[in-house]
Amino acid sequence: MITLKNVVLRRGAKVILDSASVTLNPGEKIGLVGRNGAGKSSLFAMLNGTLHEDGGEFYIPSQWRMAQVAQDMPETEQSATDYVIEGDVVLLAAQAEVTAAEDSGDGDRMAHAYMDLYDSGAHDAQARAQALILGLGFKVSELDNPVNSFSGGWRMRLQLARALMCPSDLLLLDEPTNHLDLDALVWLEAWLQRYQGTMLVISHDREFLDAVTDVTVHIERAKLTRYGGNYSKFEDLRAEQMALQQGAFNKQQDKIAHLQKFIARFKAKASKAKQAQSRVKALDRMEKIAPLLAEADFTFEFKEPANLPNPMLSMQNAYFGYPPPADAPEGTPPTIIVQNVSKSVLAGQRIGILGANGQGKSTLVKTIARALAPISGDMTEGKGLNIGYFAQQELDVLRPADNPLEHMIRLVKEVTAAGKMGNQPTREQDLRSFLGNFNFGGDMVKQAVGSMSGGEKARLVLCMIVWQRPNLLLLDEPTNHLDLATREALSMALNEFEGTVMLVSHDRALLRAVCDEFWMVSQGGVAPFDGDLDDYQKYLLDYAKRQREEAKKSGSGAAAAPAATATKSVAASAQPAGASATSDAKKPTNKKEDAQRRQQQSDSTKPLRKELEKIDQQMQALNTERDTLQAKLAGTTASAEMAQTGKRLKVIESEIGALEERWLELTEQIETSLA
Repeated sequence: MITLKNVVLRRGAKVILDSASVTLNPGEKIGLVGRNGAGKSSLFAMLNGTLHEDGGEFYIPSQWRMAQVAQDMPETEQSATDYVIEGDVVLLAAQAEVTAAEDSGDGDRMAHAYMDLYDSGAHDAQARAQALILGLGFKVSELDNPVNSFSGGWRMRLQLARALMCPSDLLLLDEPTNHLDLDALVWLEAWLQRYQGTMLVISHDREFLDAVTDVTVHIERAKLTRYGGNYSKFEDLRAEQMALQQGAFNKQQDKIAHLQKFIARFKAKASKAKQAQSRVKALDRMEKIAPLLAEADFTFEFKEPANLPNPMLSMQNAYFGYPPPADAPEGTPPTIIVQNVSKSVLAGQRIGILGANGQGKSTLVKTIARALAPISGDMTEGKGLNIGYFAQQELDVLRPADNPLEHMIRLVKEVTAAGKMGNQPTREQDLRSFLGNFNFGGDMVKQAVGSMSGGEKARLVLCMIVWQRPNLLLLDEPTNHLDLATREALSMALNEFEGTVMLVSHDRALLRAVCDEFWMVSQGGVAPFDGDLDDYQKYLLDYAKRQREEAKKSGSGAAAAPAATATKSVAASAQPAGASATSDAKKPTNKKEDAQRRQQQSDSTKPLRKELEKIDQQMQALNTERDTLQAKLAGTTASAEMAQTGKRLKVIESEIGALEERWLELTEQIETSLA
C-alpha cells in the first residue's frame, strides 16, 4: 500500500502538504480532487520520485511498476503502432535480453530469454497496441502513419496509449481526458474499469471520475482527506461533514462565550476566583474547532441578447468541408466532410452535437461560425445574428505577449470597426471591472497571457465571448481546461442564457445539464439522435469494438487495407440503432428488433430494479430514524437513555452500510445487463 504520515511537501516557498496523512490500498481506483493550484500535480511528482518529501514518512512499495503519461510532445518518424509498443517496458527489456543472449552464444540463456519474451506478450504486442490506438479515436488507416504527421492533441493521445500499454501496478493519470472526444472518453472509461492495479487520476470531469474511481482524496489547505466512494459520493459526504463542522464550531463558540463571560464576571471576586481560574484553564485546554471557510465559487452570466432572430440560421442542401490546398493542381475538388444538410436552428434551442471522432462535428460548427465557407448549398442567417464561438484551438488564438486588458481593448476596436457595437462597456475602467467578474483582478489584468494556465486562458476566452452579448453560442469542447467549479459556473450560465446554444463536448454532465436535443453527425450527414446520452455511450462502445475487429481482420498490419476501403468500412459502422442520418448511403434501421431487445433487457433487469427500489425506501426510512435519534442524543442528559440511543444509532449505521453495499452491487448488475 501507499502511506503518507505527517508528510510535509514544499515547492519553493509554497507549502503544498503540511502534516498530511493518507493510506491508499492496493487495487483501489482513487480520484484526486481539489482546486487548481491545490497541489494535485505536486503530489503526483512525489509519487513518481520527481519531488521528495520535506518531512514526515512516505512509503510506496519498491517493487511496484509505475506507469504515467509523459508530458513531452513526441518527435519521431516511428509509426504510431511501433511508438505505442515501445511503451511496454517489460517487452523492451525482454527483447534486449534476447539480443544479448544471442550475442553471448549461451544456449541456456537464450532459452530463458526466449521464454521471457513470450511471457512478456511479444506475440500479441502489435494487436494490443493497435487496440489502444483505435480505442483512443485513431482511424484504421492511421495505424502506420508517422508520429510526426499528427497534431499535438493526437500525439498526446499516443502518449496516453503508451502509458496504458505499459504493464503497471500503479497508474498515474493527470487530466487524461483533456485531448479526448466523447467516443475516446467512453472507451477509456471501459478500459480503466478493467485495470487491475492501483490507479490515481486527476480529472475535472465528474462523470468520468464517477465511472472509474471508488475512492476520493481531497486536497484542501495543505491537508489530505480520504473519502470512500466516487466523486458524487464525495460531494455528499463533504457537504455532510461541512454541516457537522459548522454546527460543532457554533456550539463550541457558545461554550467559549459562556466561559469567558463567567471569567470576566467573577475573576475579581475572592470567593469565585478559584472557579474562574479553573475555567481559564479549561479554555486553554480546549481543542479549538476551525471555522468553516467555504471556498468562493466562481459564477458569471451571459447578458440578455439584444435581439433573437427566429430562425437563427437555415441550411438547405448544404455541403461542408475544406477547399483544395493553395498548391493543389488546378481542378482538384474540395474535400467534402458533411453533405446534403437541410436544417434550421431556432431561437432558444439547446442542441448537443454528437458523432464519433472524425465524422465532421467540428467542420459543421466551423462552417456555422463562418470560419469555413460552405462548399455548396444555401445558408441563410437571421437578421441580427450575433455568434459567440469557442473553438477547440481558441486558446492558441490568444496573443501570449498581451495581457487580458489589452485583449479586451483590441476586441472593442474590432467590434466597433465592424459596426456591431451595442451597449457593452467600453471604457478602460469598465473593462477592468468586467474582467474582475471572471477572476481577473488586481495584477492579473496586466499579466501576460502566455504565463497563464490553460484554465485561466479559457476563462479569458469566455469573458470575451460574454462581453459581445451573442444570441447564438457555438461551443466546441469549451471545458478542456476548466476545473469543476468553472464547469459548474458555465453550466449554470448556459441554462440561464436566453439565446441558442450549440454544444460539442466530451463532458457528459454539461451535455445533460444544458442540452434538450441532440444532432448526430454520421456517415456524412446530420440528423436528430433518437435517444439519450446513455444510448449514445452504448453506441460508442459498439463502434470502438467494430473498429478493433476491423483492425484484426486486416491482419498484423491493420493499415495494409487501402485507406479508402478502411475508412469506408469504419464509416459504415458509425450509424447506431435509433439514429437517422441524411446521406446517399442511408439504410433503414430495424426498430422492431430494437424495441424487442430493449424489452428483453427491461424484463431481465426487472427483479433487480424492484429490489433496488425497495432498498431506496429502506435507506430513506433508516436515514430519517438516524436524524431523529441524533437530534434526541444531542438534547438528552439521562445516561441510560443516551446509551440506548447510541446503541440503536450504531445498529442503524451498520444496516445503512450493508444496504449501500447491496445497492452498489445491484446497480452494477443492471448496468452489466444493459451493456
